[in-house]
Amino acid sequence: MPRWFNTAGPCNPDHHYMLPAMRRLPEVRRLVEQQGCFVVHAPRQVGKTTALLSFAREFTSEGRYVAALVSMEAGAGFPQDTGAAEAAILSSWRLATRAQLPPASQPPEFPEAPPGNRVATALAAWSEATDKPLVTFLDEVDALRDGVLVSVLRQLRDGHRNRPGHFPSAMALIGLRDVRDYKVSSDDGDRLATSSPFNIKVRSLTLRDFTEDEVTELYSQHTTDTGQRFEPEALALAFELTQGQPWLVNALAKVAVEELVPELSQPIRREDMERAKAILIYRQETHLDSLAARLREPRIRAILEPMLAGQLLGDVPEDDRRFAVDLGLLRRNESGTLEVTNPIYREILVRSLASGTRDTLPSIQPSWLKPDGRLDVEQLRDAFLAFWRQHGEPLLATAPYHEVAPHLVLMAFLHRVVNGGGTIEREYAIGRGRMDLCVRHGPDTLAIEIKVWRDRESDPLTEGLEQLDGYLQGLGLDDGWLMLFDRRSNQPSIAERTRAEQARTPSGRRVTVIRA
Repeated sequence: MPRWFNTAGPCNPDHHYMLPAMRRLPEVRRLVEQQGCFVVHAPRQVGKTTALLSFAREFTSEGRYVAALVSMEAGAGFPQDTGAAEAAILSSWRLATRAQLPPASQPPEFPEAPPGNRVATALAAWSEATDKPLVTFLDEVDALRDGVLVSVLRQLRDGHRNRPGHFPSAMALIGLRDVRDYKVSSDDGDRLATSSPFNIKVRSLTLRDFTEDEVTELYSQHTTDTGQRFEPEALALAFELTQGQPWLVNALAKVAVEELVPELSQPIRREDMERAKAILIYRQETHLDSLAARLREPRIRAILEPMLAGQLLGDVPEDDRRFAVDLGLLRRNESGTLEVTNPIYREILVRSLASGTRDTLPSIQPSWLKPDGRLDVEQLRDAFLAFWRQHGEPLLATAPYHEVAPHLVLMAFLHRVVNGGGTIEREYAIGRGRMDLCVRHGPDTLAIEIKVWRDRESDPLTEGLEQLDGYLQGLGLDDGWLMLFDRRSNQPSIAERTRAEQARTPSGRRVTVIRA
């Protein structure tokens, strides 16, 4: 049977290209052998369920344990009814164990018990009915809410002392968040903020992304099966774009081999990966869409808004910063600074924030194209100046993040410019005081540096020219744009203050300075 790159649900080695799941969680075996309760948390679509399901199958096949992965998600539909939630959970367990375990290891009929004690009673009966220690991996625990969540956690803690003969010998809670970030009300800001009432956990583990070598290893499975190879430049770009995020790694390859280059005799080239990236970003499928939906949450906005503006973070609580990392939106780089996890997420987040503005844009005549389709940078400059003078003021109000409203309006305009015929690459990070844009349209490349002039600050022109100089040098360009958005109080109207002027960087590169 042919295998394929999987982007939906747990991986199965018979059907999907996949890496050894246990390689990324080497601590699990020791924790199980030590009869531990532990937490495995990681962003969506990185392989948590696949990994723990693989562990369960291996433990059972070795003959020392009866191990199964069961889900708590069915209880999420009954946030105010503990008894109904427990009944739904136990019913889903029955289906899961039927698919995973041999008949002799199936759980018995779960005994009747009062609401608030049914999960613990079921686990006790199951443990007592097996002739080997029971290991349970409880998936999607953080789908539960409010009293149901607290009840389940208390039942697990209370039963834990009866292991291994009368409760699971080892147990894992699997989810998006660590225990302290489990929600206890419908308000996103109201969380346990503590490991109690599950203070029996001995470790919190997270699942790392793929390394560059692992991306090559995964893609080589397709080459082995089909003969279709990935050129070295395509492999390098795949890792650069995804930084090893498993869903993105699989999704890029899936689009490339199934849609863009279905002829197996043809290799996958760097340009195919570029096109695959653009398709993923345009489609914004479920995984990417769920990330974008987080941008309006206040504690995510408090981190991303200054990051986009290149400013330092304010007094953002550590829990909120850790939450953004747990979601997979951000990571800590080698120097320990927070940054957006990978270039594809970087694009998705900004496109999502600019989408309302982009949909509001008036019709713009594309006067910036030469007869041969090349980009006319001078005409583009004039088109932007006219656009900004006429529409800048009202469009700023459409941007959801006030501090980067000019950036988002500019990018909405530039999306009209490339309009399927090019790309926009963005760079931004905490404390840099700027955002870099690289607009590519056919063979033409335009580098843009964005600076904001705020109250009690000096004119950022000199600093901007120095920063743009390094950016242009890195791109191998002799000229570019420096956008200076004046956000000081009591300034003339946008129509009055918007203008373009010429300048030089310290090394002599030509710069069009647009003051807006």
